Amino acid sequence: MSVTTIETPSGAILTQDREMLAIIERLRAIAQTEGAVLLTGETGVGKELLAEFVHQQSSRAKRPLVKVGLASLPRELLESELFGHEKGAYTHAIALKKGLFELSDGGSIFLDDIDDFPLELQAKLLRALEAHEILRVGGTTPIRVNTRLISATKVDLKELVARHAFRADLYYRINVMPIAIPPLRRRNDDIPLLATHFLKHYAPDRLLSLSERACARMRQYSWPGNIRELRNVVQRMCLAESDLIDETELPDEGCSPSQADELAEQCAICRAERDLSLEEVVSCVERKLLKEALAKAGGNQSQAARTLQLSLSTLRDKLRKHHLTNG
Repeated sequence: MSVTTIETPSGAILTQDREMLAIIERLRAIAQTEGAVLLTGETGVGKELLAEFVHQQSSRAKRPLVKVGLASLPRELLESELFGHEKGAYTHAIALKKGLFELSDGGSIFLDDIDDFPLELQAKLLRALEAHEILRVGGTTPIRVNTRLISATKVDLKELVARHAFRADLYYRINVMPIAIPPLRRRNDDIPLLATHFLKHYAPDRLLSLSERACARMRQYSWPGNIRELRNVVQRMCLAESDLIDETELPDEGCSPSQADELAEQCAICRAERDLSLEEVVSCVERKLLKEALAKAGGNQSQAARTLQLSLSTLRDKLRKHHLTNG
């Protein structure tokens, strides 16, 4: 099976998986249009690399691709960061500042974790996308911008729309070209391929390789953190003394059956006895994991997120979904 390799500024996209190859070809075609692109997938599946690929393949490739991690930006600064501010707009606005939409003029803007976009600012984002103009904080004159939106989400935005946590009109505006990125556990053939790539990247002076048993064990693991988790595990594998890495040298915390796997097995028995649907079993497992992680962390959400290998924003979304928080 042939391997496709695509270099982007942040790293390489490697795959021999049929579903991923089809997605890449679809993105190549989408890049030639001007429609907004919405990439949906779990944390760590490579949405940022695919956003870079879309920009590279488009007619805007010579102009900037501005990347914005919405989950990491404080809400009180988001409006100024995206749309800019005029001098004197507020106490610390000592000079005019162009926002990221202005800086991406003629190019593309990548809004990662758009599910974290504050509801109170969504109307202003919609205006920027539909009218192609923005208004700086403290400004009175609209500024024309010509930028293409590529956004990414780790959750189903339709659920947020149903809960009135995301504007329906904005959802339809950004969902012109939707692409669902499969998790790594569905790209079984790509696991050894990517692991070998990361081995060469992190230990270029060594000829490290994986044994067949090591590859088999890695294929059996569910990789909840996806490619990001695989990359981190491979970095630790580079410390192995032998150049041929066997299953006994794989990190226990990275390639062993997880607590999630054990709970899933218990719930499978429960499913047989109680006739639960697959969706109900998955929901049950997720709820148990969340409650146990929070309990062990003494209610500290940041610590619980690290334990579950989730971003803090993803953890909070799941807590709200299972009604485990009042936030």
